Amino acid sequence: MTRALAAALAVALAAALAAAVSACSSSVASPAVTYPPVSAPPAVATSGAVLATRAELVRVLGTRNLVLQDAQVPFRPAEGPALASAPRAVYQVILPDDPGKGQIVVYDFRDAPTAAASGADQAAFLATGPGRVQMPIGARHVIRQLGSTIILYSWNPGGSTDDRADGIPEALRLLGTEIAVPS
Repeated sequence: MTRALAAALAVALAAALAAAVSACSSSVASPAVTYPPVSAPPAVATSGAVLATRAELVRVLGTRNLVLQDAQVPFRPAEGPALASAPRAVYQVILPDDPGKGQIVVYDFRDAPTAAASGADQAAFLATGPGRVQMPIGARHVIRQLGSTIILYSWNPGGSTDDRADGIPEALRLLGTEIAVPS
């Protein structure tokens, strides 16, 4: 290779490197565009059906001396398509020894048949590979239908540091109709 060719090649590489570096940066400050995560604010459902379901949750959880409150942090469980697009309200059982657990989600549908179909869709989703990988190994689920609402609670037995957590699924089984998750 001649010196002239080597010099021309070096100049071309330097120019390409300069162009690449300038393309990656901008002299004009532009604000970074960010979007909130999909799970950030839950769609709050405050229909009469959801409020009635909340009252029933308070009642059945009270049989186990458990207290329900509105969720203190954003929460979104693994959801199939039918539940992912439904209005929902997120509640949390107060577990003083494990304050990050105990979330219960109530989904609102236009009628009981739509709720039943959506609950069955969720049960089927949780039994699939994509549904399972979104949950810890050994996770259990309670899906209950109460009128036009679906109640979803997922937990990992022995996964809470608060002994009161064991009473949540027991209490929820007193409510509405079960929708079983296939094994």
